[in-house]
Amino acid sequence: MMALLPVLGIYAKQDKKTVLFYVDIHCQGCCDKIMKNIAFEPGVKDIECNIEKKTVKVTYDANKTDVPTLQKAFAKIGKPATTNPPKAKKEVDASTGASTPE
Repeated sequence: MMALLPVLGIYAKQDKKTVLFYVDIHCQGCCDKIMKNIAFEPGVKDIECNIEKKTVKVTYDANKTDVPTLQKAFAKIGKPATTNPPKAKKEVDASTGASTPE
């Protein structure tokens, strides 16, 4: 019984957090690249990639990593990530000159 206490202590100390990153994802290849690299960062427990929403949800152990460290890992593979949603692009109507949200 005493031998199990150190093992149980490891799991009790995990501080799982989830963050939603906005990433410029174009295709399944982008998701594959993210999954193959970010999933192996220390502390990452789960990762979900959504091509349509251009988001990556990462669940991680806050005792082993944090958001800035994860953002550096995304940048390292050429996929900068932010926690702020991108602003809607505005298009200009050529006939009126008015801008409209996309």
